[in-house]
Amino acid sequence: MFMRIDHVGIACHDLEEKIAFFERTFELTVVAREVNEEQGVKEAMLHIADGNGGGSYIQLLEPLGPDTPVGKFLAKRGEGVHHVAFGVPDVAEAMREIGDRGVRLLDEAPRHGTMGSSIAFLHPKDVGGMLTELVQAPKH
Repeated sequence: MFMRIDHVGIACHDLEEKIAFFERTFELTVVAREVNEEQGVKEAMLHIADGNGGGSYIQLLEPLGPDTPVGKFLAKRGEGVHHVAFGVPDVAEAMREIGDRGVRLLDEAPRHGTMGSSIAFLHPKDVGGMLTELVQAPKH
């Protein structure tokens, strides 16, 4: 079902500061920036490498406000890993299969993700405490 680790989402207080750190320290390149009002974040995707099934990224997330999911995460836990995202060939099918295996879904249907992807989240309490995202790359 999983084709690769699509990205690791990292919550941060200052997106520009974290971008500069990852560019300087790890020589990563920003390939996309978005403001996602629905999820309450400003985000940047930094490319790590390409492999079978697509690319791998670091996703930096700055909350648009304290009452957003990432804002609440930062207040409770501070900066750090927010979620892990796995690439899947068909996010709707993966949701059905995973749901049939007893894992609760945070989304009822796929929704818009970064760079035109389709995404859905799994309930962290059903995945060992890890917020897990399913990502289907856009069809080109």
